[in-house]
Amino acid sequence: MAEIQFSRGVKETVIPDVRVTRSKTGVSGTARFYFDAPTILNKESSDEITGMYLVDEEGEIVTREVKGKFVNGRPTSIEATLILNSQTEWDRFVRFMERYGEENGLGFTKA
Repeated sequence: MAEIQFSRGVKETVIPDVRVTRSKTGVSGTARFYFDAPTILNKESSDEITGMYLVDEEGEIVTREVKGKFVNGRPTSIEATLILNSQTEWDRFVRFMERYGEENGLGFTKA
């Protein structure tokens, strides 16, 4: 089980575009998640966005850097940024993405 949530306990069904960068030393990195028309922004949804939670059997990875994009006053997409400050955080993120990618048919493309 690996899922992304914007409100604890509410699974986001839209699969994001994920872009990852890593420092030359390999110690730190950044992961940017782009969600186009995520279900949390539906009119029927009354859930509040409290962050982005990457949840799997190891626990959760949390970021509060979540931004919405609006067109004509309506929310259309979400961008979330996860900062990875150590090799341990990087390794944990990679394990999550392997599980999430396997469950959702995502692949990795190296730049």
